[in-house]
Amino acid sequence: MSLYVEGLHKSAPNSGMAQFQEVMRQQLEKSMHEELEKLVATGTGAEAEISRKDFEGFKNLFHRFLQAKGPSVDWAKIHRPPDDSIQPYEKIRDKGLPDSVTQSLNKLVVVKLNGGLGTSMGCKGPKSLISVRNENTFLDLTVQQIEHLNKTYNADVPLVLMNSFNTDEDTKKILQKYAHHRVKIHTFNQSRYPRINKESLLPVAKDLSTTGENAETWYPPGHGDIYASFHNSGLLEKLIADGKEYIFVSNIDNLGATVDLHILNHLMSQPSAKRCEFIMEVTDKTRADVKGGTLTEYDGKLRLLEIAQVPKAHVDEFKSVTKFKIFNTNNLWISLPAIKRLQEQNSMDMEIIVNPKTLDGGLNVLQLETAVGAAIKSFDNALGINVPRSRFLPVKTTSDLLLVMSNLYSLEAGSLTMSKKREFPTTPHVKLGSSFTKVHDYLTRFESIPDMLELDHLTVSGDVTFGKQVSLKGTVIIIANHGDRIDIPAGAMLENKIVSGNLRILDH
Repeated sequence: MSLYVEGLHKSAPNSGMAQFQEVMRQQLEKSMHEELEKLVATGTGAEAEISRKDFEGFKNLFHRFLQAKGPSVDWAKIHRPPDDSIQPYEKIRDKGLPDSVTQSLNKLVVVKLNGGLGTSMGCKGPKSLISVRNENTFLDLTVQQIEHLNKTYNADVPLVLMNSFNTDEDTKKILQKYAHHRVKIHTFNQSRYPRINKESLLPVAKDLSTTGENAETWYPPGHGDIYASFHNSGLLEKLIADGKEYIFVSNIDNLGATVDLHILNHLMSQPSAKRCEFIMEVTDKTRADVKGGTLTEYDGKLRLLEIAQVPKAHVDEFKSVTKFKIFNTNNLWISLPAIKRLQEQNSMDMEIIVNPKTLDGGLNVLQLETAVGAAIKSFDNALGINVPRSRFLPVKTTSDLLLVMSNLYSLEAGSLTMSKKREFPTTPHVKLGSSFTKVHDYLTRFESIPDMLELDHLTVSGDVTFGKQVSLKGTVIIIANHGDRIDIPAGAMLENKIVSGNLRILDH
């Protein structure tokens, strides 16, 4: 952060210094507001109007960013949540389901966070359009799941996609193919905020366009923006008028995030005065999840604690699986009337995440973001539910993709379930090297996906290819050093093996 801002965020030793800091803040805010007005003036009609609305949220975030004094949490106030505030899923499941769940389903809306691009996996366009299983994309599987629910229970559960300016156009083109499916699909757009020059603390953008040189100057401000943009879109009001009461929100790349009828029944069966306004699904941490946000008790309320908020001296404590045993899956059940109330009262409270980035030209910028789960402390009767690990199946990398494409899972009505032939409840640990990072490269390296039912651990590094019907069991490590190449032959069975050096199988 620039020295200019660091000076603002230091606690003032005397009233003169505090006064000076306040003048600096006011000057920075005034300059920011002037620059935003200039940006709005470069747009026309609807575009300028939407930007003006977006910038109201941005000004609020920027104001709070300038006011911040040190870490957003006081470590001494962080406590383990009371036992009854995080319920085991089994307790909720064991209540059973009523004779008819249709009535509850008709009050539900499924919302998928669809703002991300597939760039980290070498793909262009929305991540939701990447094929993950039998030519089905993330979006295909989502639509199949909800259509199956609607047909099975004769219900009307709509799907809402929160797009970003990066994904909106491509997603809308693809939605036409679902016109004859039994799912109503709505979309709304996240806000679009200007990236801030780290030194001057002013927007980098010179006009409202998102093309050419300006493409890098805008960003969608994290999924915490869902509350404001959903409300601003008018869709929130419409769904409430249609009799909808809850949304089930999840990341579109989490293939474990399906509608759970037991959790829905738990929400709907409570007396209206004691209704949970917010449920966060959490699951037990493993060593792979040490950076995941966790639920804590803070000032008598449930609060999401993210690693970015943890003072440096306590990061190891935060990562410990003994003190903080659970993490947030980002599967959330939230009351629609409560969102409306909090938005209208302007009392949605979420910590700011300051995300530093470097643009292609080398310019250092800041993005101010918020996380959807951070709002948990604003809602009444919030609850955590400790769900099975199977409800957290994100596909962030091709290593994850290999798991979900393999025979570890079977696919039915858009939902992936662990194969009954798998003897262990956990998935193998898979680490594919940089030669596999891009989906295209990954696909060319597998003639078919190996049998992985009995696999515990797989590490692959370097120029490695797999023939058809390869079987992997136990711990398998395959390393081709620089300049070497390893071809695993068709039909090979590798069990507890380390393969390195050069191995070429030539057809003749």
